[in-house]
Amino acid sequence: MEWYAALGFLLGLILFFMFLGVPVALAFLAANMIGATYFMGGNGDLFTQMSRGIGQLANNAVPTVTTFNLMPVPMFLLMGEIFFFTGLAQRMFSAVDKLMGRIPGRLSFVTVAGGTAFATLSGSSMGSTALLGSLMVPEMQARGYKKHMSIGPILGTGGLAMLIPPSALAVLLATLANLDVGELLIAGIIPGLMLAGFYVILILIMCMIDPDAAPAYEVERVSWAQRGKLFLLDVLPMMSVVIIVILLILNGWSTPSESAAFGCLGVLILAALYRKLTIKNIIASVDGALRVTVMALLIIFGSATFSSLLAFSGASSGLINWATGFELAPIVMLLIMFGILLVLGMFMDQLSMMLLTVPIFFPLAQTLDFNLIWFAVITLMALEISFTTPPFGLLLFVMKGVSPPDTTMRDIYLAALPFIGCSILLVALMIIWPGIALWLPSLGK
Repeated sequence: MEWYAALGFLLGLILFFMFLGVPVALAFLAANMIGATYFMGGNGDLFTQMSRGIGQLANNAVPTVTTFNLMPVPMFLLMGEIFFFTGLAQRMFSAVDKLMGRIPGRLSFVTVAGGTAFATLSGSSMGSTALLGSLMVPEMQARGYKKHMSIGPILGTGGLAMLIPPSALAVLLATLANLDVGELLIAGIIPGLMLAGFYVILILIMCMIDPDAAPAYEVERVSWAQRGKLFLLDVLPMMSVVIIVILLILNGWSTPSESAAFGCLGVLILAALYRKLTIKNIIASVDGALRVTVMALLIIFGSATFSSLLAFSGASSGLINWATGFELAPIVMLLIMFGILLVLGMFMDQLSMMLLTVPIFFPLAQTLDFNLIWFAVITLMALEISFTTPPFGLLLFVMKGVSPPDTTMRDIYLAALPFIGCSILLVALMIIWPGIALWLPSLGK
């Protein structure tokens, strides 16, 4: 079978099962089993072909889900779930709200500051968006904020969870692409903080252009002594957990897996100190982390088997030879891959996109002599943007679910566009100056 026929056959099977409504992970497993029977089964009757093909597939894929590199995923997820269910997230957000004082567009800035901190600690874009949307949008609309000033910052900061450690999605991407997990986690810090800074500048510009979009209002005055107490008790302890995790990885004092365990332990200790660590909260946190971890492991297994099939059938090498045969400039190939991710993000969730594209894009990026850590950060940016890409970005529908009833999808689309522009600007800067993503990882070498 020619490489394009093999690629079309495998992708067609996956799309067929997804069209039938089969969950993505199971759709990949089913397609992989059929593909393994055909490509790896050899000669003989159908039962013999199935046993050979699926057995070979399992032998190739099992090591990918039993690797030590995946240990940060459940730890980071548990860390975020404990942070959310114990109420530490709400405590920190309330403190950030009081620390802001009376400034134009105050609640929008509170959203960016608190959302960045929460996204960093939780590692969950959907969780961050749901929390901020339910807390902030009704309050901001009651204060007379226009919809784009209340919805836009929440959609923007929700995607920061993909970049700033601890990011479970970055760990999954590094595992799927066979990259150093610690390097990729560290590489996302500067781009993530820059993106948050771009959001602040954007809000300032919006307030200058249309002061009525975010009316000023009287707030309770908080003395400097009270501000210091709030920062020391409700902000610094939570952020210290993340800082310690980053320093442990950056300085090579521990592996990402060990750092994730330290971070999880740190949040548990904080919850206990604040008397929020109950059996009910622990059960809810473990249940939430377990559900996502099992799904992630299934997806990794499906991606590993899909990669093996692409390689065994000759589809990977054929596609790479075909793509490089056009003699396009590497930057053009990068933009094409980036555009494909944005289009896929309109119809698929981020894990499904990674499952489809990592086995194809990363070998191609290696052929084009891209730095794979840099390319992985670009990929994470594309995933972050696709989270809010109209018409079907996942965060758009999360926002619709937690917004007041009079909020339309058109309102949400228009609010998202300026923040998508900030993300695209950051990608452009990273292409011009790769050191934005690569400088911090280079310090640890």
